[in-house]
Amino acid sequence: MVALATMSTFFHILNKWATDVRIAITIFWVVSCGLLVYRLLKPRRIFMVGFSCFKPADDMKCNYELLQYLAMRTEKFSDKSVEFMKNIYLKSGIGEETYFPPFFFKEDPVETLEAAREEAEIVIFGAVDEVFENTGLRGKDIDVVVVACSMYSASPSLAALLVYRYGMKEDVKILNFAGMGCSSGVIAIQTASDLLRTCSRSGYALVVITENITLNTYYGENRSMLVTNSIFRVGCSAVVLSSRAGDRSRSKLELLQTLRTHRGADDKSYRAAFQEEDEDGHVGISLTKDLIRVAGEGLHDHIRSLAPMVLPYSEQLKYVLSLVGIYFLSMEIKPYVPDFRQAFDHFCIHTGGKAVINKISGSLRLSEYLVEPARMVLHRFGNTSSSLVMYQLAYFEAKKRIKKGDKVWMIAFGTGFKCNSIVWKALCDLGPSQSGNPWVDVVHRYPVC
Repeated sequence: MVALATMSTFFHILNKWATDVRIAITIFWVVSCGLLVYRLLKPRRIFMVGFSCFKPADDMKCNYELLQYLAMRTEKFSDKSVEFMKNIYLKSGIGEETYFPPFFFKEDPVETLEAAREEAEIVIFGAVDEVFENTGLRGKDIDVVVVACSMYSASPSLAALLVYRYGMKEDVKILNFAGMGCSSGVIAIQTASDLLRTCSRSGYALVVITENITLNTYYGENRSMLVTNSIFRVGCSAVVLSSRAGDRSRSKLELLQTLRTHRGADDKSYRAAFQEEDEDGHVGISLTKDLIRVAGEGLHDHIRSLAPMVLPYSEQLKYVLSLVGIYFLSMEIKPYVPDFRQAFDHFCIHTGGKAVINKISGSLRLSEYLVEPARMVLHRFGNTSSSLVMYQLAYFEAKKRIKKGDKVWMIAFGTGFKCNSIVWKALCDLGPSQSGNPWVDVVHRYPVC
């Protein structure tokens, strides 16, 4: 009897132990599967390993006096057009050290495809060479190439040109953006990050952001089109993004959020910046009088969508309460404008011109200190279109203003009319490298009055 009792107790304990083991194995299997699913579904983190902003050679530098002489030498502009462009230049906030493409300085300047290709190769190869030098990468290391150039669409594409120039691998993914306006750089970074997240393996993306003005000089008398001759200049930026977890320690910034909003269904927004022919058949970009108003409306729509993603609850509550007062209590007050300084430490805003900067800074209640980079980029480099936000980031870097943990907001407008944002978080204190930062040699002169 004692033996039977002992055996019964033994089997009871064994059965309980087996049950516990099965439960433990089940829990382990469920947790492992959950972690695996989470790992597969969780978006990869995107890091900015490095970036560069191209600084053209001094022989491409053009002050106002030389610009006026070269414009009159073409004998394609009337005296009234030259005077109008002069007034736009003097009011724009652009300084005396901006850059023009090489063809502009030739004795007999002719806008040809060859001249446009020369401009593209000078700025693109210069920026990419610098970013490769800074990051230690080569062409064969790149998995994704995205190029943004709104006004020059070559064939083969500029992205294909980079594959050819740097001997990239056969399975590299390439995209080429055109017609997206000054926001195409922000869109290119967003798209490259999306592609990196969907790749079967972690890798690197090269984003090249530029504009080409060789073929886009306007020679007519339409004043809305002459504006572009006065403000657009040569520039280019190259950015290397990574989805490799091991690159976090050597990266500058981490991508936190992106947002794109579009008002293209509205007629005035769609035509605010429009490429067309004038009455005499001259092609140009018409910047209408509605542009500033459209930009303001686009900005308001954009920040209404962005605010819940980035603002602290206290700011969101103030905004909601103001709407309650207006729509339910019939209070005669304006909607509360959220204080985005509570969400971001630094702002890289669209630098289309002095009026655009004033509109954005007024709408967002930004101090002169916060918009200083935008004004200085406009003064030193002019409107380089889609690469503007990167030149501002380089200014912050040269001034050593961005510290570890700081958040940076990039916002840019584009034709269509669209508004696009990127939010970054600094992974370290940013300081300038000697290669790829165009401000290193001159930053001590800025800000200028």
